[in-house]
Amino acid sequence: MSALPIPLPALPRRARESHKGDFGRVNLLAGSVGYTGAPCLAAGGALRAGAGLVFLGVPGAVYPIVAAKVTCAMAYPLGQGPRLTEGELAAAAERCGGKDAVVLGPGLGDHPATLAFARRLTRRVEAPLVLDADGINALAGHIDGLDSRRGRLTVLTPHPGEFARLLGREVGEDRAGEAGAFARAHGCYLVLKGHRTLVACPDGEIYVNQTGNPGMATGGSGDVLAGMVGGLLAQGLEPKRAVTAAVYLHGLAGDLAAEALGEYAMTAADLLTYLPRAMRAAGG
Repeated sequence: MSALPIPLPALPRRARESHKGDFGRVNLLAGSVGYTGAPCLAAGGALRAGAGLVFLGVPGAVYPIVAAKVTCAMAYPLGQGPRLTEGELAAAAERCGGKDAVVLGPGLGDHPATLAFARRLTRRVEAPLVLDADGINALAGHIDGLDSRRGRLTVLTPHPGEFARLLGREVGEDRAGEAGAFARAHGCYLVLKGHRTLVACPDGEIYVNQTGNPGMATGGSGDVLAGMVGGLLAQGLEPKRAVTAAVYLHGLAGDLAAEALGEYAMTAADLLTYLPRAMRAAGG
């Protein structure tokens, strides 16, 4: 199956009389003990993508750490434990109300109680939902949870291993065909990460990204991308445009970082540093 190259996106110009409420509210649900960087990177991605307000819900046990690490996002604790579980479901669902996009998964962890929490929240969220990392793994063997969202916007951002778990088998050589079939079958956007990241759309169109480099193969890069997708969706961009723009600009930030720092020394945090230059290239 052929794929179209993602072009340099053109971001809409902002009205001079704008205020933060005009650019969307993102709610992220992320983190666990041992994984305090992921929620901060995802929040940074949403903010750098231009979201007006970013809320960050994390387990109570890691809230002091996360709150000290983020400045522009509004962190809040859910429960008192080391991970999010079904005991926090009602509070988490309430926090998702009235938001323009929700990101679920970065650093959540794979504890069975956490995966159950993610599955139930996936069904309840009405806003556009970005599922990343363990938000995706929670659906392995429970694909009905994804199908329950038909009519609501859902974006999945798996790496090949996570996609294989969703399929219940290894991904074949035809990455575009596999991704396209999944997106059509389940009515979602699928961002299959890796060399030449693919964006498969529910209408059957597939895009291949030309930006990015091996320096981005480091922990946390995907968290930044998930936050960026949520940030652009929250601003009201048409979904296909938002998802492809996030993928392209994420890779472009990586290319700018590699040019300045080299591929070996790059970290995911460097993507946040160079993302403003990438956004400038797109008119943002």
